[in-house]
Amino acid sequence: MQSVLFLCHRLPWPPSKGDKIRSYHVLRRLAERYRVYLGTFVDDPADWQHLAAVEALCAEACVRPLPPWRAGWRALAALTRGEALTVGVYRDRVMRRWVERLLAEHKPELVLCYSSGVAPFVMRHTQLRRVMDFVDVDSDKWNQYAQQAGAVKRMAYRREARRLAELERAIAAQFDASVFVSEAEAAFFRQLVPESATWVHGIPNGVDAGYWDPQRPCPSPYRPGERVVVFTGAMDYRANVDAVRWFAQEVWPRIAARRPDARFYIVGSRPTAAVRMLGELEGITVTGRVEDVRPYLAHAHVVTAPLRVARGIQNKVLEALAMEKVLLATPAAYAGIADFPGRLGCIAESPAVMAMEALCWLDAPQAVRVPAARAEVLARHDWGRNLDRYESVLRHARPGAARAGAIGMAALRVCP
Repeated sequence: MQSVLFLCHRLPWPPSKGDKIRSYHVLRRLAERYRVYLGTFVDDPADWQHLAAVEALCAEACVRPLPPWRAGWRALAALTRGEALTVGVYRDRVMRRWVERLLAEHKPELVLCYSSGVAPFVMRHTQLRRVMDFVDVDSDKWNQYAQQAGAVKRMAYRREARRLAELERAIAAQFDASVFVSEAEAAFFRQLVPESATWVHGIPNGVDAGYWDPQRPCPSPYRPGERVVVFTGAMDYRANVDAVRWFAQEVWPRIAARRPDARFYIVGSRPTAAVRMLGELEGITVTGRVEDVRPYLAHAHVVTAPLRVARGIQNKVLEALAMEKVLLATPAAYAGIADFPGRLGCIAESPAVMAMEALCWLDAPQAVRVPAARAEVLARHDWGRNLDRYESVLRHARPGAARAGAIGMAALRVCP
């Protein structure tokens, strides 16, 4: 059995948020076909309880704590060194030593890096077969943040966007394949790095159709008579925070004025202070972490995904479609997902359009189901088929394809 070193910026378990859904399924597939050596970080104390399940899949694991205070200090240190903050956050001496020892002792046939922040651990090992799963073009996400920020933050976000873009280009030039979460995301990146375009692949996420099953009976978490619009997601994630604040301020007042019995539920773990404050507004409930998000989706009249900052594919959108829901999404949230006949709801940036569409479905006697949405997800977003494509990229990546000649090695030594 061949071996793989899997470096991941966050413990790939449980599949409870966007990037972890993909890394979770990738890890499980790797464990079926390879001897897995996992290097990863824990930035949420709740994730430690899942460590035994992860270690059971691995031949060896190095799991490093990454509390917010440590990430903050490392980011500041990266600022003084002129690095991308993302690189500085994962600059960990223990992890570096573990990686070097493992490469020397076990000589894995493949290295898979998940998120650009961990790539510097193996950047100098040009003899290895290396694949980078960027998931999204993170540098452009920071550019999007900059467009919505005040003057001081705008400068910081633009700096991070530039530094990350430099790192992404260097990785694409050195690694033997680069993977993104959608073909649209891959095409966007190919335009940024035309010299490496041949080795860039778009492989979409899947949906666990058995788990996200609208036929599964579950009690309603809502009070009788409530007409519900729901948003689900990690509520300490900047893009989600921006999305619910925009919806609460721009869309929700138009809905509440017409439907006093309507409620907007914001469902997700670790809500920031800004999100918790929304719960003080009339008609808005902030739940915090819930044991199971599926009842909140199943019994809602409408699911909204009003993201203004987004890249790749939004898992929350795929899950809503799998649950046969009416969807109100912005174009940014729907990017990377092919449209299909029978979709109900709207894809719009206009608060007025989104509010009118919501009112249409809130007026229905009961929540409307959209079988065409689930059929689309089953047809295009099956984990088994998509992971087969993912594994094909891993198998066919060949050492020696790296194009490091165009980039000075000194510029790439970002992890001492």
